Amino acid sequence: MGATVDYEAEIRALKRSMNAVILAHYYQESEVQDVADFVGDSLALAQAAEKTDADVIVFCGVHFMAETAKILNPSRQVLLPDLKAGCSLSDRCPPAAFKAFKEKHPGAFVVSYVNSSAAVKAMSDVICTSSNAVKIVNQIPRDRSILFAPDQHLGRHVMKQTGRDMVLWPGSCIVHEIFSEKKLVQLKVEHPDAEVVAHPECEQQVLRHADFIGSTKALLDYVVKSPKSKFIVVTEAGILHQMKKGAPDKTYIPAPPDNGCACNECPYMRLNTLEKLYRCMRDRTPELVLPADLQGAALAPLKRMLEWSV
Repeated sequence: MGATVDYEAEIRALKRSMNAVILAHYYQESEVQDVADFVGDSLALAQAAEKTDADVIVFCGVHFMAETAKILNPSRQVLLPDLKAGCSLSDRCPPAAFKAFKEKHPGAFVVSYVNSSAAVKAMSDVICTSSNAVKIVNQIPRDRSILFAPDQHLGRHVMKQTGRDMVLWPGSCIVHEIFSEKKLVQLKVEHPDAEVVAHPECEQQVLRHADFIGSTKALLDYVVKSPKSKFIVVTEAGILHQMKKGAPDKTYIPAPPDNGCACNECPYMRLNTLEKLYRCMRDRTPELVLPADLQGAALAPLKRMLEWSV
């Protein structure tokens, strides 16, 4: 039997020798978050990817996030521990179908959520995340009609916040649409002193019970700064690790899905593990590669998002 590998030590050594930066999303396993150089939501990770001077970007997230890093850094190597780490929301918006959808609304300003493929981004005027969607839509000229894809629940939330009418692509996230309104209400009865914080990708009947609605980063900031000491958290359970680090004396209750599974954990995010992270850095594979013309076409709307987010 071989010696046990100290993955954390090996990863740190590889990072130095490769001049690599490790970016991790809040929904990654806690061990992966703890070894990363930067942990954040989609907007913060895109901003970190744009600013890095590392030779290699190791992206612990899902496929579209690594694509975003590659689009912003065409000359750098981008590694993803598991290429199968996809996204249900992105998968539910195939580029060919989106192209046909867009053609039905000529002249519309196209806003695509970052949870989309590079091909869909390339057909968009601007990209947004849940952190900046309201800010982005508020900067679109009032005389332009708007297409919003692919998350219909985030789109409806943005419409309420901005007063703008938008044509919504009928997409949703398998994690955020699984939360049970009935079980959430039961939890509120059991914990009357708890505040409910929820991600805007959740369905409307769930969001109406929330005391605070915001992006993953906004939820984290809110619970850390809040005078309250107990929270029911309605989003992917990976964020609880950072909440406990930010305010360890508080109580966090993950909202239950509508069945007995661990469906409040993204199955795609959890494909990345500490061992896979080590192996991908050691072997420099799997690497995220995109055609140059697609990278170029998707860069302009991403750059516009970063400029409009300042």
